[in-house]
Amino acid sequence: MREGRVRLGGALDTAGILFAAIFFCLSLTPSLLPRSWPLQGIIAGVLTATGYLAGVTAGTLARRSAAPVVRRYAGARCAGWREGWRRTGRRRVRRLVATFGCGLGAASLVLGVRAQRAIYPLMGLRPPERLGYLGVPFVAAAVFLLLLAAARALRVAARALGGVLGRWIPATAARLAATLGVGVLAVLLTDGILTEALLRGADNSFAAINSETAPGTSRPRSAAVSGGPSSLVSFASLGLEGRAFVAGAPTVGELSGFTGRPALPPVRVYAGLDSAVTARERAALAVRELDRTGAFRRAVLCVITTTGTGWVDPQAAAALEFMYGGDTALVSMQYSYLPSWLSFLVDRERVTAAGRELFGQVYARWSRLPAGHRPRLLVFGESLGAFGAESAFRDDRDLRERTDGALFVGPPDSSPLWRRFVDGRDPGSREVLPVYRDGETVRFANGPEDLPAPASWDGSRVVYLQHPSDPIVWWTPRLILGRPDWLEERRGGDVLPWIRWYPFVTFWQVTADLVFSLDAPPGHGHDYDGEVAAAWARIAPPAGWDDARTTALTTLLSRSGAGSAGQ
Repeated sequence: MREGRVRLGGALDTAGILFAAIFFCLSLTPSLLPRSWPLQGIIAGVLTATGYLAGVTAGTLARRSAAPVVRRYAGARCAGWREGWRRTGRRRVRRLVATFGCGLGAASLVLGVRAQRAIYPLMGLRPPERLGYLGVPFVAAAVFLLLLAAARALRVAARALGGVLGRWIPATAARLAATLGVGVLAVLLTDGILTEALLRGADNSFAAINSETAPGTSRPRSAAVSGGPSSLVSFASLGLEGRAFVAGAPTVGELSGFTGRPALPPVRVYAGLDSAVTARERAALAVRELDRTGAFRRAVLCVITTTGTGWVDPQAAAALEFMYGGDTALVSMQYSYLPSWLSFLVDRERVTAAGRELFGQVYARWSRLPAGHRPRLLVFGESLGAFGAESAFRDDRDLRERTDGALFVGPPDSSPLWRRFVDGRDPGSREVLPVYRDGETVRFANGPEDLPAPASWDGSRVVYLQHPSDPIVWWTPRLILGRPDWLEERRGGDVLPWIRWYPFVTFWQVTADLVFSLDAPPGHGHDYDGEVAAAWARIAPPAGWDDARTTALTTLLSRSGAGSAGQ
C-alpha cells in the first residue's frame, strides 16, 4: 500500500514535463471554430496529458536503449556521476524544464488568445474579452491531474498484480501479463459496462423525449399529411420530430401569398419508430401514405433521410413547398431517437438501412408510373441524414440515372460517396471546394455564391453544401496521425490562414469544435440556415424562377425562425 501511495503522488517525469509543455502550447493554436475558455482548458488538459504520456514513453525507451551502451563503455567510471545525477542533477533539470515550460506556456497563451479573437470577425461575430482566458491554465491543470491520477492508479494496480503473478512465473512475464490484464480490464469496464450503462441511460432519456410533443404542435387538420384525417399513420406514433414535421407544413394561404397564385396543400408523409416495427415496414407504410395522399401526382417528390433524432430541416422542406406553391410531396421516416453524434456511434447501420430502404421502395413505386407522368424525384439529407441518404446510391452515375437531383448538406467525412468524390476530384481543385468530373453531375459549394446558374448542367444535379469551418465535415480519426489535404492547401474563406496540422493536437481540437458546431452563425460551422433555398433553386427550379425569387424566399424562411436545432 505504501508503494501505491508513493506512485500515485510521485514526482513527474522530466521528459514527460517537456512534452506536456509542448502539447499544452500547441493546444492553444487555433482550429476551425472559436473556443470558449472552459472548452479550451479541457482540450489543453487532455493534450497536456497526451504529451506527458508521449514524453514518458519516449524517455523510457531512450533510457533503456542507452543503458547497455553506457554500461559497456563507461562502466564503473560513471557510477559516481550517475549517483550525483540521481541526487541533484535530475532535480535541477526538472526545475529548468518546468521553468521553460511555464514561460513558453504563458507566451503561447497570449498568442492563443489573439488567434481565438481573430476567428470571430471571420464569422461576423464580436470577439469576447481577453480576461476569461486566464482561467485556461487552471482548467487544464485540473484535467491533467485527473487523467494523471487515473493513469497512475492503473499502473499501481498493474504492479500489484505483477507482484502476485511473480510468485509463479518469471518477473518479466508477470509484469507483461499484469499490464495487459489491467489494460484489458480497463477497456472492458469503459467500453463495456460503463459505456453500456451510459447508453442505456441515454436511450431511456431520449425515448422519453421522443414521446413528447413540442409546445404549439397539434394534430394537423390537412388530409395531405401523415397523422391527419384518414391517415394510415397515427399522430402519436410519429415521435417528437415527426409530429413537428407534419404539423409544420405551410398553409395554402401562406403559399399563395408568396407565389401570387392558387396553391395546393403540400404533402408531408412521415413514419415514426412506433409506426411500424422494422425499417422495411416503415418504408412500405410511407409508400402507402404517398399513394393515399396522391403524392405521385405532384410536381415534385422529395425523399428525405432524417438526422438521428428523426429531425427534418424545416427550411429545406419549406423551400421546395414555397417554390412550387405546394405542388410537392415530402417523405421521410425515423430510424432512431438518439442525437446524430450518438446515432453515428451506435446506430450507423440503421442510418444506412433507412436511407436505402426508403429510397428503394419509393423509387420502385415511382418507376412504375408512365415516364411522362412522374414527379421530379429529389433526394435530401443533412448531417447524418446525408450519410444515410447517399448510401442508397453506388456512384454519381447511379444518382444521375435514378434521381432528378439531390442536396446533401454538411456530410460527415465518413460518407462513402462524398469521400469518393472528394478523393477523385479534378487536379488543381481543393478538398475544401472540389470539382468532380468538371461538375457534370456533382458540384460542391461552400455557400450559394459557389453555385452560379450554369448554362450547361444537364440532367440530374447533385449538390454538396460544406462550410470550410464545419467540423462535422472534416472530423475523422485520420487526423490523429495524418495531415488532411484541406490543411495543406489554401484555407477556406472562414478559416484562419495560419492554422496548421499537428499530430494528436489537431484531432482533439476538431473534436472540441464538434461540440459547438451548431452554435456558429448561419453560413459557418454546421449552420446552413439561409442556404438550402438557394441550393434547391439551382438543383430543381420551377419554370420562370429567378434570383430575385430566391432572395425573397430566403428572406421569408429566415424570418420564420426555423433553424438547425434538433439534430
